[in-house]
This record gives sequence, C-alpha cells and structure tokens, in this order.
Amino acid sequence: MEYRTLGRTGVKVSPLCLGAMMFGAWGNRDHDDSVKVIHTALDAGINFVDTADMYSAGESEEIVGKALVGHRHEVVLATKVHGPMGRDPNMAGNSRRWIIRECEESLRRLGTDYIDLYQIHRPEPETEIDETLGALTDLVHQGKVRYIGSSTFPPAEIVEAQWVAQRRNRERFVCEQPPYSILVRGIEADVLPTCARYGMGVIPWSPLAGGWLSGKWRIGAENTSRRAAMVPDRYDMTNPENQRKLEAVDQLATLAEDAGMTLVHLALAFVINHPAVTAAIIGPRTLEQLETQLAATDITLDSDLLDRIDEIVPPGTTFSAADAGYTPPSIAEPSLRRR
Repeated sequence: MEYRTLGRTGVKVSPLCLGAMMFGAWGNRDHDDSVKVIHTALDAGINFVDTADMYSAGESEEIVGKALVGHRHEVVLATKVHGPMGRDPNMAGNSRRWIIRECEESLRRLGTDYIDLYQIHRPEPETEIDETLGALTDLVHQGKVRYIGSSTFPPAEIVEAQWVAQRRNRERFVCEQPPYSILVRGIEADVLPTCARYGMGVIPWSPLAGGWLSGKWRIGAENTSRRAAMVPDRYDMTNPENQRKLEAVDQLATLAEDAGMTLVHLALAFVINHPAVTAAIIGPRTLEQLETQLAATDITLDSDLLDRIDEIVPPGTTFSAADAGYTPPSIAEPSLRRR
C-alpha cells in the first residue's frame, strides 16, 4: 500500500482510513468480531483508524482500544470530541471545560496515553474558536495529543481557525474531515481549495454516501438498509432529492459495470484520487464489507471515466442539504433570521 503524508505533518497514513462508527451498539455489537475486522484492516496495510467519543456512547472507542493492544504504536489513532455524552448540558460542545475532561475519558476508553489526531467533530459558533484552540494546544503541550483537526467545518470557519491559531500562537488544525462522495460534492467549491491553500490534509467521511454507493440501491430494487431505518429522511423515496440521487446511482452503477469494476470501487477510487484528499474513511460493519473495499486503493480512474462521472453528477453538486453533515445555526434557527 502506498502511504501519503497527512497535510504538512510528516506523518504517513494509508489512503483508506478505518472508521469505527459501526463498532458497538450502532452497528456490530460483537466486540470480538469488531476486533477481527480491525485486525484484518491492519494486516492489509491500513495504519489509520478514526473513531469518536459519541459513537455508541463510547463503546466504539473501547473496542478500538481492545483491538490496538500490542499494535498501538503502529497505528495513527484519531478520535473526535463535540457530540453529547450525557444529559448534562456541559457534557458536549467545544468549550475548554468539556474538551479537557472528555480527552481524559477518551484516553481511558482507548487504553492509551496519547491520541495522534484529536478532532473537533462539528463547529460551535457560540464558543470562541480561540477557547477551543487554547484547550487543544494545552493538550498537545501536555503530550496527550499529537495533532489537532476539524470535522465538517465550513470554509469560512476553517480560515478563521487558521488565522486565530497564527495570531494567538495556538496549535493549528492540520486536517479537515468533511463529507465527500460522488453524490456529495459540495466541498469541491470551497472546502477542498481552502484546505489545499493552508496545507491541510483532508480525510473525507462517508465516501459511499451513507450506503447509497454500496451497490444495493438501484431503481426497482427493494432496499433494507440499516441506515435507512436509522435516518429515514435521508432515504425517503417520496423526497424528490432522493429520487434524483437514485437515478444518478443507477447510472453510476452501469458506468462501473461497463468499466469492469464494482460501484464500491468506483466510489472509493473517485474520492482517494482527488489531489486534495489524503485518505477516505471507510466504515465497514462486518469483515465482508471491509474486504469488498480494500482493493479500491489499486484503482486509478482515467480522465474519460472521470468526465462521465461529471456528466452524471456535475462538480460541486450535493443533491440533499441533509448530506452536508452540518447546518449552520443561521440557517437552522428562525430566530437568527428575524427581527
């Protein structure tokens, strides 16, 4: 496997990053089976693992910690903070109080004394970015965190964080983790160019568009996706946006077949071959799902094939706003739009 440099850090990571969201109550409840999936990924050359504190309320981190016993120093380990971890209103967010406390909890669950990449899972406009960066900087200086990053930040907030870090002498975000797939291309307009300008790595989540590009979704086919049951609005076929996605998926599946590859391989190769992308985060629940994705690192899409993809889904297109992963309060909250 050919490794890539994460931004300007000098750290080498595999072009596929193993996402651990589906290990635990949200997906695979069998800890031993989940550990086997992780070990298989490591044996295949993946050296990059990403999780978050909120995945299955900490259970995902615990499973990852079990799997990395004896392997910890071989792996670039990433986790995230921001999501709610209890009913207490202060057990969430990007405040110094919560970040410092929750980092300790993540270290305990992961069974390690340092996190390679600690990421802010979502923006929080009501918290000053300098406070967030200040807390993260202290964790780096204490040796508990090696690097820091952001996830699903709009381009303006990516820029603000870089400027604040420079002006206030804080550690800076070395990478961004946005949603990106053939069906969710909005970040091509601003996020990817912004990250490139600042020398940031990019590690997209959901390169299979939440299962839409898994090969199961076709016109006329019945679908029993677990994700469709978890977040029905994103898969409701009475929604015109989802109908347009389904039509695009059907055309992409035919394109993949004509090119002699699976839709999964086409989708993953599309993401990891973008010059601004460092690694795509895959999120298998089972060993079978993992094995169907590993070979994507060997595929290069030629210009003709990329042009055909662009014809089906034009650059910068995101069919549904829900797929963007984050809705700013200025859009989501009516009180911020009215006097």
